[in-house]
Amino acid sequence: MQPVTPFNRVPRDALDPALLPMWDATQALHGDTTFVEVMGNAPAVTRWYTDSFYGDLFHSGRVDRKVLELVRLRLANLHGCAFCNRSDRLAARAAGLSDAEIDAIGDYAAGPFDARQQSALELADVMALTNLKGAVSRPLYDRLKQHFSDAELVELGVVMAVLTGMAKFIFAYDLVEKEDYCPLV
Repeated sequence: MQPVTPFNRVPRDALDPALLPMWDATQALHGDTTFVEVMGNAPAVTRWYTDSFYGDLFHSGRVDRKVLELVRLRLANLHGCAFCNRSDRLAARAAGLSDAEIDAIGDYAAGPFDARQQSALELADVMALTNLKGAVSRPLYDRLKQHFSDAELVELGVVMAVLTGMAKFIFAYDLVEKEDYCPLV
């Protein structure tokens, strides 16, 4: 489903120059620039999201990139974001995940994932917007602790909280294309 946002869209020629590469990349990959054009109303917020969240935390934090890409793709799949699924598949490949791994995200317990990756994917299921009563149980925490420090778990949780919060934002503002199965529309 294509987005039909009621929010003002900043046309490309009026965007903050720092957002032009994002507009161009979004147009090339998705053919729809609604997200960037609405975010263009608040360039400082957009720069925080791209530079601080993605630059300083997602791409430069403690947790390895493959795990982050797995959980990001898992959340996008659960939330039904077509825009995210396309982008996140490419990012997962760039991080070294195989097509077999990417395709197994839906049934990760049976997939080609090690115990570390499976525990992170299980945490993603807890953090997903589709799991309103999700909570980290003691058994899940114990499995996670076999592979992650508490500092890494805090970081992983914050990354997923921002991703799920952004999912809520993009769906509430109708900024991106959704999968037909999207449960959040």
